[in-house]
Amino acid sequence: MDLKNLKNEIQEQIKKAEDLKTLNNIYKKYLGKKGEIAKIFSSLGGLPQKERKNVGQEINLLKKEVDNTINNKLKKVKSESKNTEVKEKKIDVTIPGKKIDQGHLHPLTLVQRELIRIFESMGFETVEGPEVETEWYNFNALNVPSDHPARDIQDTLWLKQDENKDSKKKLLMRTQTSPVQVRYMEKHNPPFRIIVPGRVFRNERTDASHDCGFYQCEGLMVDKNISVANFKAIMFAFLKEFFEENIDIRFRPGYFPFTEPSFEIDIRRKKEDWLELMGAGMVHPNVFKAAGLNANKWQGFAFGMGIDRLAMIKYNINDIRLFYSGNLKFLNQF
Repeated sequence: MDLKNLKNEIQEQIKKAEDLKTLNNIYKKYLGKKGEIAKIFSSLGGLPQKERKNVGQEINLLKKEVDNTINNKLKKVKSESKNTEVKEKKIDVTIPGKKIDQGHLHPLTLVQRELIRIFESMGFETVEGPEVETEWYNFNALNVPSDHPARDIQDTLWLKQDENKDSKKKLLMRTQTSPVQVRYMEKHNPPFRIIVPGRVFRNERTDASHDCGFYQCEGLMVDKNISVANFKAIMFAFLKEFFEENIDIRFRPGYFPFTEPSFEIDIRRKKEDWLELMGAGMVHPNVFKAAGLNANKWQGFAFGMGIDRLAMIKYNINDIRLFYSGNLKFLNQF
């Protein structure tokens, strides 16, 4: 057996090895239980005793030398591997960071916040009210007759409960933000000016311009000498700042149980078609009476506009359902 050639063969293979897997294979091939050196040991039994002793010593030396060489190479490969890993993980602080995707506000939230900002700059206070309302505040206190069609199940979402004839206990999902008018006037003395943004509910079929749940903003201004002229001035100022352009406005006669006189407001941008925007009017004396105020001493105007409608006009959106679709391709545009 030529141990010298075997040694050279092993040394050459160790020298060429560049990774831990190759070195492990070399170790198994030559130093393993069934490796080449183990086979040489097992063949010593056929040699004379003196020769067997000498060869055995040479093989032991070879085994130790190969083991040391492999261990040294293992340390070197591990060190190089670690240096490479550190180098690859090294952070270059001069490289611009990756842009992080962030959430953003819903278009209806953007419009509502802008609406609040503009009205608060004109001295209006923002207030809220319950979405689950009583028949009294939603209808009776707003001078809505008991036989008015708006009370019918076709429009109003009534809550299931025991039969109750008391209008102050009969519950429904509010159909407008107007009930907050009365709630506020019951607890505050004039003069005051408020807006009430919030969600309202109607038993309506959903289409491109209607939904069973949408957002509305109620406005109320009460003082001793309030007239339609005050309302027109405030609306002109609001719409000009909201749309960032001059807006044509027209008033049409209308009917609402809680205002008298009542009117509808249409707007037009850049000579386009007229669009209905809101209903408004001077607060009806019966509403003041229901809230505990003297209609002979105080007067004011109230208006209600759809926040969804404002958003549709501002962003040229032709389908209200897009706001509630959860479609990220649509929402990411804002």
